[in-house]
Amino acid sequence: MNENVEIGDVLESSANTVTVKMEFEKFETNKENIKIGKYLKINVGNNDFMIATIKNIKAINDEEREKEKYILATEPIGIVTQETFKPGTSILPSPTEKVYIADDRVLQTIFIKNEKYNFELGKLVQDNNVKLCIDGNNFFGKHIGIVGSTGSGKSCTVAKILQQVVGIENGKNLNKENTRNAHIVIFDVHSEYKSAFSIEANEKFSLNYLDVEKLKLPYWLMNSEELESLFIESNENNSHNQISQFRKAILLNKQKYNPSLEKITYDTPIYFNINEVYNYIYNLNNEVINKIANEKQLPKVVLKDGTTKLIEDNKEYFNDIFNFVPNSTSAASKASNGPFNGEFDRFIVRLENKINDKRLEFIMNPQKEEKTEYKTEDFSEILKQFLGYLNKANISIIDLSGVPFEVLSITVSLISRLAFDFAFHYSKLKHENNETNDVPFLIVCEEAHNYIPKKGGADYEASKKSIERIAKEGRKYGLSVMVVSQRPSEVSDTIFAQCNNFISLRLTNMTDQNYIKNLLPNNTNSIADILPILAPGESLVVGDATPIPAIISMDKPSPEPKSENVKVYNVWKEEWKEIDKNNNDKITIDDVIKRWKKQEN
Repeated sequence: MNENVEIGDVLESSANTVTVKMEFEKFETNKENIKIGKYLKINVGNNDFMIATIKNIKAINDEEREKEKYILATEPIGIVTQETFKPGTSILPSPTEKVYIADDRVLQTIFIKNEKYNFELGKLVQDNNVKLCIDGNNFFGKHIGIVGSTGSGKSCTVAKILQQVVGIENGKNLNKENTRNAHIVIFDVHSEYKSAFSIEANEKFSLNYLDVEKLKLPYWLMNSEELESLFIESNENNSHNQISQFRKAILLNKQKYNPSLEKITYDTPIYFNINEVYNYIYNLNNEVINKIANEKQLPKVVLKDGTTKLIEDNKEYFNDIFNFVPNSTSAASKASNGPFNGEFDRFIVRLENKINDKRLEFIMNPQKEEKTEYKTEDFSEILKQFLGYLNKANISIIDLSGVPFEVLSITVSLISRLAFDFAFHYSKLKHENNETNDVPFLIVCEEAHNYIPKKGGADYEASKKSIERIAKEGRKYGLSVMVVSQRPSEVSDTIFAQCNNFISLRLTNMTDQNYIKNLLPNNTNSIADILPILAPGESLVVGDATPIPAIISMDKPSPEPKSENVKVYNVWKEEWKEIDKNNNDKITIDDVIKRWKKQEN
């Protein structure tokens, strides 16, 4: 585009809006470059120009000349000199100053790639010859929000950004000879992203893919909130008793299996045996206390040989389910119920169901290759699976599609908390040597409204708390989060409020549009009006990492995530497909039921 294409004059200036007057001929000649969201440059003296973005266009009648005139409302975003661009401005143009289309030279000055703006994100919709380069450190080192309605290209945008980070381009591994130090964990709710990072074996790209079959997340790593969320109904009348005795049992059992450790707490991530905790609670629920005169008032049980025994230490409750003596008021066999007798009937049923639920084996009974339990000494191996250190993987995908709903929040919470705790303690050790964290992590929360919602009660408390902690404190320890959602207005306010950079694709829901506008900086409110009319793959980029708010388009990732909708009408027009019997090795109804049963059992 030629420089200094004059289109009109300044009519009025204010802090937030500069109004431009245009003649009909100028508008008709340049209408391709006069659209909402495009850039103008306006004289402010000393060969400097103010850059403004168009936010409104209005036609009015010129009665004297019997022609239309055009009034443009524009929003100031910065000052460009001969060599540099500076965001923000305290200098406003005076009425009658000349207004020009922002030419290629100006755009290149604003969006120049340099040592700071070093990560290429996409191309300007205004001019495909100009690439938007953002500050990679500011973008990935701070929290990111990516939003867009279904079909807007959200998954492809996420996949493309992450492919660029790890060096995947058109199915090739650009870092084949030397793996980079990127560490990214993706919570994948719909099993979309595996295909985006699965390339030919000879490209030597290692993907760490963990679905419900491969995921090893032993229950003993959970903290107090996660354990109680899984096993205890907080709305039961005696939940306080359940919590107190459950905590006591776990603490005693941790001490039993980790005698060499000091200062063990309920939250210490060390092994305990959940089946023994079950025994303990079961025995408390059936406990009967000996009350015979001149004998110790202790729990009394009947052994298999018919003799009786007093339980001197209730740690014995871990070892077996005991048969207690019956209640009695006679002097010779006097005994009465223990303090928790009958209190935990429902609690015991719930414990038993969770422990034996085959869908929860990745939590309740994860096995090593040699078919043995994970113990305290295996903590390092468990942690490495999430951080990519078992197979030197830049990308770790946690496939949540097969995780039962009742443990979805706990799964997200536990993995997030482990990542945070690792980053925290690693950073502290580095700080002792006057160094900073050299293995920073990014956690990608795909479809975040499913597990970190604004509202939802106790079912989501664990995951919300863990992700919100990362949002508030993670950056100090090299841990950032990318929040991805099609319904941003339903995501926790705390998390989005901590995001410094936003990529917003098309948003059609008015509530979501207004929510995002309120989160964006003041100088982007008007440009955000374009959100409902963005084309698929186009997005508005704002935040600390970009020199100015920009509307860009991104290339498709290659390979792509499996996020494409079924072309229903095209499939309906095809010939009838048999799935009730074997037909050329195609999937049958029996295959579906077989997989279904496997998941449900």
